[in-house]
Amino acid sequence: MHKTANQIMDAQYGLQADHEIALRDRAIYVVGPIKLQNSLMASFLEQETGVKCHVVEKLNSVGISTEGEQNRSRLILWDCFGKNLHTCILEHEANQDKISLQDFIALFNLSSGLGIERQILQKGVHGFFYEHDTEEVFIKGISAIFDGELWIPRKIMAEYIMSKKKTNPFQKKQPINLTPREIDILSLVASGATNTEIAEELYISPCTVKTHLYHIYKKINVPNRLQATLWAAENL
Repeated sequence: MHKTANQIMDAQYGLQADHEIALRDRAIYVVGPIKLQNSLMASFLEQETGVKCHVVEKLNSVGISTEGEQNRSRLILWDCFGKNLHTCILEHEANQDKISLQDFIALFNLSSGLGIERQILQKGVHGFFYEHDTEEVFIKGISAIFDGELWIPRKIMAEYIMSKKKTNPFQKKQPINLTPREIDILSLVASGATNTEIAEELYISPCTVKTHLYHIYKKINVPNRLQATLWAAENL
């Protein structure tokens, strides 16, 4: 049955309204010294993503989500320029009570070769942006993180998973209550594949991938993609 022009316009309006609601349910916090660079970065991200951006000096300035913000997705972009591993870990641990399970946290201005990634992954970080990353990479990465994906180099993720396996080589595996399709998807997630890549690999839609992931998270009792990846490393 062919759609009328009014039906098409109504559908387009509905999609636009859903998109606007999604944007209102998101917020970005750029955390670091309040300098021109971070202020300009926040303005750029707000313009490119449509998501409200805030600039604060320290992690403890982000604040705990208020009652009205419980369902809001917050991305905390933490400026690590000039910081070493020890400083980052101490500051993160000191402010963990300010970061909820619903929050995403990503490090930016990260220097390659510091060896910070594997050590801080277990703290719940969802992504890394390096000093040499382009504006396009930032926008793509932020979109991926808000969609529940990890923005972490596959090599780093693979090394981290292998280190976890070596830590508990004889750990008793948990019973797996997953369907063969869910195991396929979880295995691809653990390999670092994005939702789009999983969809292409398994000839399904990205929306179907998200639905499968929702059920997988519930079955294995994890809150996010990172924890699901770690669960897969220990149990698949």
